[in-house]
Amino acid sequence: MMKKQIELTVHPDSLHDKKLHKKLAAKKLGADVNEITALIPLKRSIDARKSAVFRIRYEVYIDEPYLPPETDISYKPVKQDKHVIIAGFGPAGMFASLKLIEAGIKPVVLERGKNVRDRRFDIGAIQKNHLVNPDSNYCFGEGGAGAYSDGKLFTRSTKRGDVKRILNILVRHGADPDILIDAHPHIGSNKLPKIVSTIRETILSNGGEIHFNSRITDLVIKNGTIAGVVVNDRVEIPGHALILATGHSAVDIYYMLKRHDIRLEAKPFAMGVRIEHPQKLINEIQYHSKTPSSNLPAASYTLTCQTSERAAFSFCMCPGGIIVPAATCPGEQVVNGMSVSQRNSPFANSGFVVSVGEREWADYEDENEFAGLKLRMALEKLAFELGGQSQAAPAQKAADFLTGIISTTLNPSSYIPGVISAPLHERLPRFMVKGLGEALTIFNKKMPGFSSNDAQLIGLETRTSSPVRIPRDKTTFMNPDLQGLFPCAEGAGHAGGIVSAAMDGENCAQAAVTYMEHHGKYPG
Repeated sequence: MMKKQIELTVHPDSLHDKKLHKKLAAKKLGADVNEITALIPLKRSIDARKSAVFRIRYEVYIDEPYLPPETDISYKPVKQDKHVIIAGFGPAGMFASLKLIEAGIKPVVLERGKNVRDRRFDIGAIQKNHLVNPDSNYCFGEGGAGAYSDGKLFTRSTKRGDVKRILNILVRHGADPDILIDAHPHIGSNKLPKIVSTIRETILSNGGEIHFNSRITDLVIKNGTIAGVVVNDRVEIPGHALILATGHSAVDIYYMLKRHDIRLEAKPFAMGVRIEHPQKLINEIQYHSKTPSSNLPAASYTLTCQTSERAAFSFCMCPGGIIVPAATCPGEQVVNGMSVSQRNSPFANSGFVVSVGEREWADYEDENEFAGLKLRMALEKLAFELGGQSQAAPAQKAADFLTGIISTTLNPSSYIPGVISAPLHERLPRFMVKGLGEALTIFNKKMPGFSSNDAQLIGLETRTSSPVRIPRDKTTFMNPDLQGLFPCAEGAGHAGGIVSAAMDGENCAQAAVTYMEHHGKYPG
């Protein structure tokens, strides 16, 4: 009786042939195939360096029964005597809520947007009618920006927390178990709303509260300590602590904190465009074949380089996806990417961005901590202007951008509000034009055809991360200027992406639990 780990290399056409996998495992281990009692996949990835193959790491059980691991996550009804306010119900807010319930403390969630079902109508209004609801859109509402942006779960922030735990919680709430083994797991924007709804039910059924259409407009502070919040300028809600997980687009939150003399910091970020290709082209480049196996997923890519002045990189790549309008206020134009679980759109898109630092926002330096934010807002207004004062997006073919030619025709695009030819090579800031241009040349050497006129630049992609950081202590996760305030995840400048934000939400929730062990009553 024993178990061993092995890696098998499998042709894509044989991906689902479990009998073959068992034979290959037996041969590799020098065992009889009948002695293998279980073949448990641990990790699956694609190796496309030459011809595309799957590499699968298995745990092989030989003459030993396989017993599925038991979860140690337990949700039970919480006590009602203490609660923590959570601002925002994106990944960070959701996982902070679940962590508090595990600890027996009641989460009171305040989400400025609508529930995930009702939110769809406002998203439809942006797509079809170019109407932006400032509190309900692709960024704001139940599930946050992650609910309608593909659900990519890959993260390099493995030191932040237990990635496997986050994935298991998602599976427990309805995600495909394949996310536990895929090297680059994703859920799909068509499946995320149901998972988000199930997480909501877990929170509510165990005594938590969730309030939609509830935007925090002020803080209640007593003796230098959080004592509650004001909602929608009229309702005061007391609280023992506040986890601030409002996302990178909640500009009003930064100004609210500034009014209370809470220090903020400008931080480096990145901006650029979305670059869109035919998915067939990306498949051919990445899989080295014009007719790749049907078992291979829509191909993706990750590109990064150092140009003469700055870093440039792909971001949030959506194979088989679509480009969506991500503005959060009228008068601005922003794009993002998403795809459904099948990733079956004929288009591939990715953020294509360059780094932005202090020298780029120098014209706004009188704004101090808001200098980068002001630059971002100015470019979003420019994109709105170039898009014809609507949610239509300015666009230019990649080769035309490189040669400084206005595109007389544009390629078909997945972007539903429409694209309008614009001289991005003239109207974007010099640092962005130069950086993107040099990166296009470099990336085309890595992926021949990447920067041809089959590629189209669609802009602008400005919300890669927050240009503002809300400081916090590295150990307590608490803001140094206000006791009981826990700045959390992407909007606070401390995490980015679904899994990273979820882990940060858990960390802040645990920090709030520790804090409340010593602060049992409302301040004042």
